Amino acid sequence: MPFPFDISLIIDSLPLLGIGALVTIEITAVAVALGTLIGLFVGIAELSRYWYFRIPSKIYVDFIRGTPLLVQIFIIYFALPIILGVRVEPFVAAVAACSINSGAYVAEIFRAGIQSIDKGQMEAGRSLGMSWGQTMIHIVIPQAFRRIIPQLGNEFIAMLKDSSLVSVIGFEELTRKGQLIIASTYGSLEIWTAVAIIYLIMTLSITRFVAFLEKRFK
Repeated sequence: MPFPFDISLIIDSLPLLGIGALVTIEITAVAVALGTLIGLFVGIAELSRYWYFRIPSKIYVDFIRGTPLLVQIFIIYFALPIILGVRVEPFVAAVAACSINSGAYVAEIFRAGIQSIDKGQMEAGRSLGMSWGQTMIHIVIPQAFRRIIPQLGNEFIAMLKDSSLVSVIGFEELTRKGQLIIASTYGSLEIWTAVAIIYLIMTLSITRFVAFLEKRFK
């Protein structure tokens, strides 16, 4: 009995899967970029002396980290249109949900990175006449950023894989492309194998790039 694996089906499907992979990378890159900006401000707010910065940021982080990304996607895609009365496009919903989710995790990464910097760095900057904000921007954050490169890389990889969840709202990234191909060819084994290999190639590439950055900044 021949092994039921059609290589030609994988070859024929590669163009569509390649398009899906590019969309996955696009969503991930935009989400992590926006998430990094959100996380930076929220991470700093968590360390603030003022409760009206610290408490809302802590609530945001706890809520997002304590609820599944899938539920957050559903809230943005299905609940917001009911509240706002405006349809949310799948791409907007996907990017918004992933960015907000990533921001909560990046906030904790930045918070830990900033706290790892010796307090003497802040005191030295203030003694030179710099404000708290100037010291944070020019002295503390650059040092913290070098330390958190591996963690940011891990967040990028995690979001790359978690972005497959946006397929539930019909957005055609890599996983959704695989589902559509399977629906027309019934080649589940071949297509899911190809999808898994593409994800593996992307994650390994990111891992190597992060390792290069870590070595470079050292």
